[in-house]
Amino acid sequence: MFTGLITDVGEVIAKSPGGFTLKTAYALKPEETGLSICCDGVCLTATAITPRADGAEFSVDVSNETMAKSTLGSWQPGKRVNLERSLRAGDELGGHIVSGHVDGVAKIIAITRDGDSKRFLLEAPEHLSRYIAAKGSVALDGTSLTVNEVAEARFGVNLIPHSLTVTTWGAKTPGDLVNLEVDVFARYVARLMEFRP
Repeated sequence: MFTGLITDVGEVIAKSPGGFTLKTAYALKPEETGLSICCDGVCLTATAITPRADGAEFSVDVSNETMAKSTLGSWQPGKRVNLERSLRAGDELGGHIVSGHVDGVAKIIAITRDGDSKRFLLEAPEHLSRYIAAKGSVALDGTSLTVNEVAEARFGVNLIPHSLTVTTWGAKTPGDLVNLEVDVFARYVARLMEFRP
């Protein structure tokens, strides 16, 4: 489990037929192989770790299902990626509960300035829009965000200067695709409503 609070921006340094190698500022050790790292919102397992002077490199395997349901199929070396290590017992839950199981891909429609912040208008796949509610939570490229407003499949979020600086969001442009994970509670409530008598 994760919180959606990004703690590093890593970089893809190699692509293989079944996965990627990324570099991070995390001081990972080879004996930590097998740990979970949320990469742009996708929970991936570090299958190999190589320490570096400035952090570490780690490799991940990616299934065809994950490639199809996320933006990972378009990743190339040089791609900057939001990273978060998994929660440990006693960690502060500052964002919201994020599983790292991406539901689909949303598209950035427009970006507007709002003081020092930026407002992003996005469009979700129609089958996921029912799970997005104003003042609810979403994870976009692994970042925990509050939904400002919703109009059919479109919804808005706001990013403050700090978030724009410590994540990949400061470099995003209209037309970019982002990984979308809807709020886990919204998903379960909707499922329960299907069984109402």
